[in-house]
Amino acid sequence: MAKSKRPTPRKASVPPQEKDDVVTQKLCDLAIELVEQEDSALMSDSLRQKDSDFNKLIKRSIYQKRDEILYESLERTKYADIGAYQLLKERIEEASEVIVTGRADGKNVEVNAFVIPMFVHTVGGLDREQCFHDQEAFELLTRSLQDAQLESPDATVVLISYAYHLDEIDAITFSHLNEMVRDAHAAMTDMRGAATPAIDRSFGGWPASHFAPDDQAVELRFLLGFALKTTDDAFYRVPEDEAAVDTFFAARAERFERWTEQVAPLVKRCLVADVAGSTEVDVNFLYQDLFHGGKERAIAEYLMLQMMSELNHALDERGIDAESTKAIVGLVDSGGDTALRVNLYALADGALVASSEKPSSVGSDLEVEVIDVHDALRTIGVASLALAATFDSDGQAVDVRPYQPEI
Repeated sequence: MAKSKRPTPRKASVPPQEKDDVVTQKLCDLAIELVEQEDSALMSDSLRQKDSDFNKLIKRSIYQKRDEILYESLERTKYADIGAYQLLKERIEEASEVIVTGRADGKNVEVNAFVIPMFVHTVGGLDREQCFHDQEAFELLTRSLQDAQLESPDATVVLISYAYHLDEIDAITFSHLNEMVRDAHAAMTDMRGAATPAIDRSFGGWPASHFAPDDQAVELRFLLGFALKTTDDAFYRVPEDEAAVDTFFAARAERFERWTEQVAPLVKRCLVADVAGSTEVDVNFLYQDLFHGGKERAIAEYLMLQMMSELNHALDERGIDAESTKAIVGLVDSGGDTALRVNLYALADGALVASSEKPSSVGSDLEVEVIDVHDALRTIGVASLALAATFDSDGQAVDVRPYQPEI
C-alpha cells in the first residue's frame, strides 16, 4: 500500500496592506541610502543596482496605480531626511510626467506634460460656457509655442483646450498624470486618433464661483500641454559649461517673455467669447514648466498673493498705510508643518497691526523665500524688513536682525 504523503503546509499569505508597507519603507530606505552618495560617477555596482531598483519600484507603483504608496513614502521620508525626500520627490515626478519609448527606426522619443500657469483678471470671474469656442485662436495659440521657439520645430506639440482650475490640477495624481501622458503619446502617434480617457477624466469641473458680477476677480488657471520629441533633439540640449547654462536659460526666458506679449490677445479670445464686450480682461503668465514644477511655482505665487491680500485687507480695516509699517518675517511651526509668518508693526508705536502666514515648502530655500516676500512687501509699500529666527508661543519675534538684501 502506498504511503500517503504529508500535505505541504500552505504559506501564509501576506495581507496587501503589509505588502504596501514593505514597498513604502523600501522606497524610503533606498532614497536615504542613495542621497548619501554624492558623486554618482563613483557609485559602486551595489549602489548602482539599488538606484535601478529604486526607479523600478517607483515606475511599478505608478503603472499599478498605487499612488498611496508613493504619497506615503514621501510623507515618511520628509520627516526622516530632507535630501532623501527631495530625491524621491524628483524621481516620482519625473517618472509620472515623462515617458521614453523606442521607435522602429531605433531612435528614442520622449513625451512630457507641461503647464503654463496664468493669473486671469476679469470682472465677475471666468464663465466656463464662454471658454474655448474660438477654434482659430486656439490653433494659433498652439502653433505659437513652436513659432516662438519655446518648443523644437521638429517636436509635436498639443495643448488641451481647457483652462484648468487649481483644484483640478491638484487632483491629478502621479498615476493619473502618467496615464494622461500615455494618452497623449497614443493620440500624437496614431493617425486614426486614439481615445484619451485619462485626459478626459482630468476635467473635474470648476468649483462654484464665489465672485459677484461686479467683483474684480483674479483666478489662477493652467494651460496643459504635451510635447513629443526625440531624446537627441539638439534644441533641448543644455550646455555643460556653467556660464553657457545660464545663457541658455536666460535666452529661453526672454523668448517666453516675448511670447506672452504676443499671445495675450489669443488667450483672451480663448477664455472669453466676447472679448470686445469684456474690456477688463487681463492675463499674467507664469513660466512654462513641466507639470509638477509649473504647479509648484504657481501655488507658491498664489499663496504669496493671498498673503499680500490678507495684509492689505488688515491694513485697510485699521486705516493704516503700508508705508507707516515695518515687517518682521520668520518661520513658525504650523500644525507640524513649517510656515512663513509676516507681521506688520506700526512705525509710530511698534503695535502689531497685521499678520499673515503661508506654508513653506519642504526643503525650500529660506533665503529665496525671504527675497520673494521682500519684493512683494515693497509692492504694497512696506520698505523696512527684519528677520526673526522664529516666533514664540506668545507671537513675539525671537532673535530679530535687520534684513540686508544683496545688491
